[in-house]
Order: sequence, then C-alpha cells, then structure tokens
Amino acid sequence: MQAPSKKPANTPDYLAALPTDQRKALDTLRKQILAAAPGAEEHFGYGLPAFKYNGHPMLYIGAAKNHCALYGSVPAGFKEKLKGFTVSKGAIQFTPEKPLPAALVKEIVKAKCAEIEVRWPIAAQKTGK
Repeated sequence: MQAPSKKPANTPDYLAALPTDQRKALDTLRKQILAAAPGAEEHFGYGLPAFKYNGHPMLYIGAAKNHCALYGSVPAGFKEKLKGFTVSKGAIQFTPEKPLPAALVKEIVKAKCAEIEVRWPIAAQKTGK
C-alpha cells in the first residue's frame, strides 16, 4: 500500500508534482495572467495556485487527471469565444495539447480585473493637506 502523498502548500510545489505537459501548460497560463494584470499578486488558496487583484481573489489554476483548468467565475460575454472548451459557471477546462489562446486569457483577465474594480473600488488616496 502506497503512503498518501503530501499535499502541496505553495505554487512551486503544486507545479512540480504535475506531469511535465500539465506543468508547462499551467506555467504558461500563470505567466499570461501575471502579464495581463500588472499588480496582481500570486497566492495559494484552496490547494491551488491563485491570483489576487487589488487584494481580492481573481482566478485559480489547476490540473486534474485528464485536463487543466482556469477556475473562477467566467465573465459575461465569453460563451462564443470559449466554444471548443468545457465551460461551467466556475471553470474553463483545457488540455496541454489545446491550451487557451493567449489573447483570450488576456481578455478574461482584463474582464476579471474590471469586475473587481467595479465591485471593490479603490478609495481615492487622501492628501495630507
């Protein structure tokens, strides 16, 4: 009987535990998310690599046996653009062989950032006058 494997506690450990193709696909997706959302912070939540924008959860990435996924509510207006991918209310599934197009990732990230900015506006900084 095999001992249970230790659950990863951070993004590097999570990615290191994946098969090479999934690790490369998620690392590419990770870089695309960070490039599309300057100022986004990486964190690790719900056992998955994740991203916060303006201090609020934005997206999570992960892998399962037969797919990778981008987790978080799918912004409105992306149904047509996501044809060919398995989409639910909170996830977009893809494979390393058929990753999400970089331009589409950028659009999704920008839409998620806009949602956060509307829901949690940053208060104008007070001046010392």
